[in-house]
Amino acid sequence: MLEFFKKYRLFFGVFLVLSAIILSLFYSALKPKKTLPIYNPVDVNPELVDSTVQYKSKYHTIADFSFVNQNGKTITQKDYEGKIYVADFFFTTCGSICPKMTSNLSDIQKAFANNPKVRLLSHTVFPETDSVPVLKAYAKKHHVDDAKWNLVTGDKKEIYAMARKSYLAVKLGKPSELYDMVHTENFVLVDTKKRVRGFYDGTNKEDIKRLIEDITFLSNE
Repeated sequence: MLEFFKKYRLFFGVFLVLSAIILSLFYSALKPKKTLPIYNPVDVNPELVDSTVQYKSKYHTIADFSFVNQNGKTITQKDYEGKIYVADFFFTTCGSICPKMTSNLSDIQKAFANNPKVRLLSHTVFPETDSVPVLKAYAKKHHVDDAKWNLVTGDKKEIYAMARKSYLAVKLGKPSELYDMVHTENFVLVDTKKRVRGFYDGTNKEDIKRLIEDITFLSNE
């Protein structure tokens, strides 16, 4: 028996190598490839979507915008052209979920510090109090990288429209107050074509891990 194996050892060696290659190819072919959905208003909780766009089932993209960031610079969609970015809604005096959300955005900022394709965009839902100096102080406190992360303020009506018609991310506030919003813990992932690709709980570490994986996936496409 030993002589037999010695005589055919080259054959068995080649056979084992080929078997390993074939099994690997089969596994790769059968393993489902990672994909990310493309979200439209009809796919999202109606509470987070303006009634004028709730019916929309395809071709949804982020609308053009113009806001002012923590440095007093006007930020538009052109600053995010061809970028993958995470958008959220907050206010600087929020003491409940915002600190955790901001901390998790800081982790995302660190994770992609050397990737110029990835940006962050945080909108205040209280522009009447979150002025440029207030946003600047908040940015310094949380070590915001100005080249990667914009904290923006602007006209409340425009912020409301972006939140509920584009990012599909905030709830209605008091009916008696025009354009009042209740921000959620949602982080919204937007791809290079301005499409919504994911929603994540900005207070949940597991969701943040998933978000980082999804950003990496889009970045490598």
